[in-house]
Amino acid sequence: MQSETILETHHLTKEFKGFVAVNAVSLKVKKGHIHALIGPNGAGKTTCFNLLTKFLTPNAGRIVFNGQDITQESSPQIALKGIIRSFQISAIFPKLSVLENVRIALQRSAGMSYHFWKPQSSLYHLHERAFELLEQVDLLAFSQTLGAELPYGRKRALEIATTLAMDPQLMLLDEPTQGMGLEDVARVTALIKKVSADRTILMVEHNMKVVASIADCISVLQRGQIIAEGTYTEVSQNPLVLDAYMGRADAHLEGASHA
Repeated sequence: MQSETILETHHLTKEFKGFVAVNAVSLKVKKGHIHALIGPNGAGKTTCFNLLTKFLTPNAGRIVFNGQDITQESSPQIALKGIIRSFQISAIFPKLSVLENVRIALQRSAGMSYHFWKPQSSLYHLHERAFELLEQVDLLAFSQTLGAELPYGRKRALEIATTLAMDPQLMLLDEPTQGMGLEDVARVTALIKKVSADRTILMVEHNMKVVASIADCISVLQRGQIIAEGTYTEVSQNPLVLDAYMGRADAHLEGASHA
């Protein structure tokens, strides 16, 4: 496993009209790792994601990606550098086929987003890569299915495929298993592990079983601050973490999987 840092923040801070949502967060994400960001509701996890992808501008602090300060760069510039994000709500085109969804992402990656006026045949050269991505996320059999007709877990898999189409160095996954049944959770968890083989993943996730099974490192947020960091075993035994989730130090973190 590689040990170089791909992403780090230095005292990252975001304030909303006197409320400090993210408070001097210093984070290091290593290349090749699955790094989980966890914490109770309102801890500042999604705000951190919004700062990293420049949907929000920090009040203070720095963001460094591959050794380069990207704090002042825009969302499109961040994406071009290889930081690609998924969202809590599945963002696919429901009236397009699974194949077409992936092909659109490939068009964008190839600088062909505005080739809508060209014949469809001009895009066929993208199909080989699209089918490769669908096979990687176990959606090859659904290539002609409309996005709207996919089961929820498969929609999340399609979203991961479209994210992969952008050839990310760092994937930011926001609640990838939210709202899923056990079967879909298991499928998507295995998929995240599979696609992490040659890239880095930073994920916000409430399901502690998912975090425990795939995360190499975990950072725990409470009230906008990191209160613990380490492996699942380390953070699950940390009194500050147990108190943050359950309000008492003798609680069990496993019981907070949907806190």
